[in-house]
Amino acid sequence: MQYPLFISFKIVAFAPQMSLTDSAGNLLFYVRQKVFKLKEEIKVFNDLEQTELAYAINADRVIDFSAQYNFSDAAGNKLGGVKRQGVKSLLKARYDIFKNSHEMPEMNIEEENPLIRVADGCLNQIPIVNFFTGYFLHPSYLVSSTASTQPLIRLVKEPAFFEGKFKIEKLTEVDPDQEIQILLSLMMMTLLERARG
Repeated sequence: MQYPLFISFKIVAFAPQMSLTDSAGNLLFYVRQKVFKLKEEIKVFNDLEQTELAYAINADRVIDFSAQYNFSDAAGNKLGGVKRQGVKSLLKARYDIFKNSHEMPEMNIEEENPLIRVADGCLNQIPIVNFFTGYFLHPSYLVSSTASTQPLIRLVKEPAFFEGKFKIEKLTEVDPDQEIQILLSLMMMTLLERARG
């Protein structure tokens, strides 16, 4: 994959839609989230027409603050999952990334500066102010291995008007299997944090 990668979605859309592209603008993944589902189920496609299923993300329970979102490929093989750290995520977003739901997390996602996200979320609720905050406030998140404090990947909100846009920067080499877990986790986290504001 050619880094940096970019996640983008329209702010005004009935059903949340998200795309992941590489630095050359090539589409890697496309998500159209179904609305009004009690138990989250997200399909990740390789194309905009949604004909080539790549991955599925399924919640382990009906809507819950600390639900775990499990990943599988198109053939149904389990690839791990991501889980919000419940109460610890109230002020500062924290997520654990699992290779296997019965094991300890092997990576985590942590917000770098929670005050920026809070300000961005609050001000984005005001339509006229939203036009300006989307361009000036940029929450960022670091993905790190639990075995080391060295960050692997950074997700940063990019300046954009009437659109959510995030840049994914690779900070060090990552195992290809972990890379897919990280990308699916960041996409799921972006959908969840977007709902939080």
